[in-house]
Amino acid sequence: MASTNMPKSLPQQAKQDDSLSKIYLVAYNVTQILGWSAIMLALGNHWMTNQSVTGVYEDVAPLLNIFQTAAILEIFHCAVGLVRSNVVLTAFQVFSRVFLTWGIAYSVPEVQTSIGVFMFIFAWTVTEIIRYSFYFSGLVGMIPYPLQWCRYTFFLVLYPIGVSGELLTIYASLPYVKASQLYSISLPNSANLSFNYYYFLICAMLTYIPVFPQLFMHMVAQRRKVIGGASKKKE
Repeated sequence: MASTNMPKSLPQQAKQDDSLSKIYLVAYNVTQILGWSAIMLALGNHWMTNQSVTGVYEDVAPLLNIFQTAAILEIFHCAVGLVRSNVVLTAFQVFSRVFLTWGIAYSVPEVQTSIGVFMFIFAWTVTEIIRYSFYFSGLVGMIPYPLQWCRYTFFLVLYPIGVSGELLTIYASLPYVKASQLYSISLPNSANLSFNYYYFLICAMLTYIPVFPQLFMHMVAQRRKVIGGASKKKE
């Protein structure tokens, strides 16, 4: 009796697991949409109130810290197979943003009023609202073409703005990091290890040279495949 029932229960269990995974992913994406939309509202309210980007970080920092850090879950999503994205590429993108959020913007208050901080927060916010809306639409089986077009077009402007803002922010932090020896470890110490955060930041900036063009061209190829393919089918 047990052997005859087991084959029937496996597909049923798989369907239940798929349903739970889908419910979880829908909830995650909706939460991120709401979070980044709140950040966008805070950006807009700051501009309407002050007519300036100076001080915008103070208005959005609590939400930014929460929802950008929550993106670490996406590495887990890839690792366990909830989504098909490349786990290494996802980890690099997520940790680079978490690093900017906590290792620079939060840790070096002197850069919080710089134009670079506003640039990457604005670029991230628009990108994430579109991206999570796109994923949510895919999960419910209905992706409007305008949203698809935005997903594979806005990056042409938003990626350069975001990367420029990130680099400007890291560069602006260098004098303060060097003077304060922030997060640096000097010898001698019990662990017999040394670490210089100032030089680490310089190396981090240099990684943008090989990595950013690859990410950008990957999105260009995806745009050609998705938008171009859609156009050809219509023709």
